[in-house]
Amino acid sequence: MDLESFYEIDRTAEFILSRNFARVALQFPDDLLKDSTKVVRALRTKLASLRASSGEENRGDHDVGLFVMADITFGSCCVDEVGASHINADCVIHYGHTCLTPTSTLPAFFVFGKAPINVSTCVNNLLHTASTAGQPVMVLFGLEYAYAMLDVRKAVLEALLSYESQAELEIQFSDVVCSVLDPSGKSGDSCGITELVGVSHANDAVGVQSITRHSTGGLVWNVPQGRKVEEYSMFWIGSENAAFANLVLTFNGCEIVRYDATEDRLVTDLSQQRKILKRRYFLVEKAKDANIVGILVGTLGVAGYLHMIHQMKELVTGAGKKAYILAMGRPNPAKLANFPECDVFIYVSCAQTALLDSKEFLAPVITPFEAMIAFKSGSQWTGEYVMEFRDLIKLSPEEVRKPSEEARFSFLQGGYVEDQNLDGILAPLGLDEEDYEGDLALARAAEKALSLRDRCPNSVVKGMAKSGAEFLAARTYHGLDMDSYSSSPEPFIVGRTGKASGYEDEKSREKD
Repeated sequence: MDLESFYEIDRTAEFILSRNFARVALQFPDDLLKDSTKVVRALRTKLASLRASSGEENRGDHDVGLFVMADITFGSCCVDEVGASHINADCVIHYGHTCLTPTSTLPAFFVFGKAPINVSTCVNNLLHTASTAGQPVMVLFGLEYAYAMLDVRKAVLEALLSYESQAELEIQFSDVVCSVLDPSGKSGDSCGITELVGVSHANDAVGVQSITRHSTGGLVWNVPQGRKVEEYSMFWIGSENAAFANLVLTFNGCEIVRYDATEDRLVTDLSQQRKILKRRYFLVEKAKDANIVGILVGTLGVAGYLHMIHQMKELVTGAGKKAYILAMGRPNPAKLANFPECDVFIYVSCAQTALLDSKEFLAPVITPFEAMIAFKSGSQWTGEYVMEFRDLIKLSPEEVRKPSEEARFSFLQGGYVEDQNLDGILAPLGLDEEDYEGDLALARAAEKALSLRDRCPNSVVKGMAKSGAEFLAARTYHGLDMDSYSSSPEPFIVGRTGKASGYEDEKSREKD
């Protein structure tokens, strides 16, 4: 496939000129960065050609500034509005895989790419799955295969009309939400509403019935009234990436099969993906025993991220825990190791980067939904899983888990644990809430911190530190000890001279 078709040069240039953008940021993932210079060159040529055909050749294509963004702030699937703001960009052209999460300030145009696919083999596997499933089939796909879905739909419809034995099969296709995101409210290029492919008489009334809309990974589809999404079998076209992991977790009650277009085969064994849900449940139980919680800022561009951060802080503090907000870009084990006082981290990010394999981290990293289960009063794990944090914003902050005077049983520690409220921590230290949140809170608390002693170790397990200040006070090393009360300069000390093999002041050298 040629470069202009893969990167949709014509469509991108028309979008830039139609909106009169003067400064455009081109965001490339690492695997496509090698083509960035060719894309810029092709866009400049196409912009000049379009202006010449419209009689604007005197303006020149240099009026549109094209800037390549390589090192993104957070995940490559999100629009990097922070990096684009550094060059005062009017919009962002996003290339490659994306989560299609709404932006906060800048409009975004998405080029998904075009991965190769064998349409006939894909359709044959789809029809085989539909004939053996015994229930309706929902077709979902990676966005890199969106360009081929029209051909797949036509081939499926022809097959259903050709074979009378397959006339009662019901296959429904999801669709891409849009290819343009504009926070100003202007409509983007929507790819249309979900279409139902089939020839059974039950489908004739679908258009007039009430529907329920579902979405995941930038895809959207409708479920008719009277049906549940669990009644569908999911047929995924694409690789085993973050979008597919979100599908397995979100719709864990559905039968899911995957067609690997790269290897041209059908994958039905999803046991490894199912284990992810068990792992997440373990992390929720571990988060319940946490005393200090770090809230990681995993995005600065997704709409509603700031509201979710504040909601997570209210949730944690309302449950009697201490919360710290940390912004560090993409988290890794080395970065989070700088905060050993945190027992658990809540990662506020887009759905496709929220799941971090925390086996390498010193403390578990959970999602906002998992934090709701851990700290919300009366919450129980029902199997339902929510990846989009925007779906959690409507939750009332009054429903948090209030710390109880009675101890609760911890499955991980094998004993009862007391959840102490923040007021119970500040009172013994002689601090109030304002002092604790101030700039000198760490110093004040370190001076007055009292060690917590377990009076009955056989019955109740208590945490060692309830805040970062207590954690610092319990450490043997507090950093450089400088006498801030002395105003006179310290005298200079002459260090060693000579080579490392034998310094001049060493006794062995003096004997020589």
